[in-house]
Amino acid sequence: MDALHETGGALLSGALHRTGVTIREAGPDDAVAGVSPRWVALPETTEEVAALMRVSAEHDLAVTPVGGGTRLHWAPPPERCDLLIDTCCLNQVLEHASGDLVVRVQAGVTMDSLAETLAAEGQELSLDVPLDGATVGGVLATATAGPRRFRHGTARDLLIGVTVVLADGTTARSGGKVVKNVAGYDLGKLFTGSYGTLGVITEAAFRLHPIPDDRRWIIAEPPGAPGSEAVRGGGPPDAPGWPSSPPGLDVLAAELAASQAEPSAIEVDWPDARRGPVVAVLVEGTAADARARAVRALMAGHGTARITTGPPGWWGTLPGEDVLLEVRVPPSRAGGALRAVMARGLPAHVRGSMATAALQVALPPDVGGSAFAEFVSGVRDDLGRLGGRLTVLTAPQELAGRVDRWGPVGALPLLRRVKERFDPGRRMSPGRSVGGI
Repeated sequence: MDALHETGGALLSGALHRTGVTIREAGPDDAVAGVSPRWVALPETTEEVAALMRVSAEHDLAVTPVGGGTRLHWAPPPERCDLLIDTCCLNQVLEHASGDLVVRVQAGVTMDSLAETLAAEGQELSLDVPLDGATVGGVLATATAGPRRFRHGTARDLLIGVTVVLADGTTARSGGKVVKNVAGYDLGKLFTGSYGTLGVITEAAFRLHPIPDDRRWIIAEPPGAPGSEAVRGGGPPDAPGWPSSPPGLDVLAAELAASQAEPSAIEVDWPDARRGPVVAVLVEGTAADARARAVRALMAGHGTARITTGPPGWWGTLPGEDVLLEVRVPPSRAGGALRAVMARGLPAHVRGSMATAALQVALPPDVGGSAFAEFVSGVRDDLGRLGGRLTVLTAPQELAGRVDRWGPVGALPLLRRVKERFDPGRRMSPGRSVGGI
């Protein structure tokens, strides 16, 4: 049986090598959330990715795409993984139409190198990705965006065209010069946040912005903080004994969002329930200093606000890496979401956008399994009353296995039908997305 297995492995390896793509045996560092592939492929073009996918379809190989590997530990492990398609060699800026504020790149281009290329022409892709080494494809696959999502939108908003290779080796494009569409589907929106479960992103085109000629940050720390006894009380957000966010924080966020100062970002950092959150606002472009003073006046009731020419040290970074959750609620309920998190008695660190109510929550890596499960369940119940949801982005398996990482998802039946349409054999990162898709 071992000899037969080795013979089959050699045949499969030979089939992969005949595509002309560089293939190597996988090593320990190639594991995807703990699941090790058999081979790693290093394609350089969309055509080479398509050739790999055709071989994979013929031999029923499970495939997982990877970019910079900065978020491979996010989402559940794949049910199986035979072939890892590493996009590191898909690293070319294919076209930069600076006059049209458009760029087209291969998926393996890192966000850092893209920023450097665009800056030479005074332009930028306004995503503020929080992790060094992240690639274009990885940013799209995980739907990552930073503080300026409020003014400029997320990855799916800035994406104007995408090229993907489907599970059967079909190349499909949407936006720009369309060669082949999958009828009835917006590929860019479908593939953004898909965690590699629908196909391989090989190219993307984005709308750009000029680099602002000036920026100011307005940073305010509140005069008070919730008491630790009240914080440990628990209960729903409107119940007696719940901590209050600093006076008027929800109102302040709404006033800032609607302000004629037109802030690009309104961020909060709350490291500890025993002291209040810090609020930081970014204004950029024309008359930034005067607009910053107007924002500071709006923030006067929130504490002492100062204007700086650089961001606070925490700006655009994640609050933690080991146990990381994401909270989404309607923007008007952001304050309630903050209180829901801080009222559960665990030392949570919350950071993110008050304007779009996209918040990341870090818990200590040594949090116990029962405490973690109780925290996730309790916060989900509270957020449900606020019209929001909680996702477990990453956690050690002994913690993640105690909860549903995604929680209730109303669109799950539709997502299952999309998966069936694009990957009927369940070979693309199986199990990595919502509901085990």
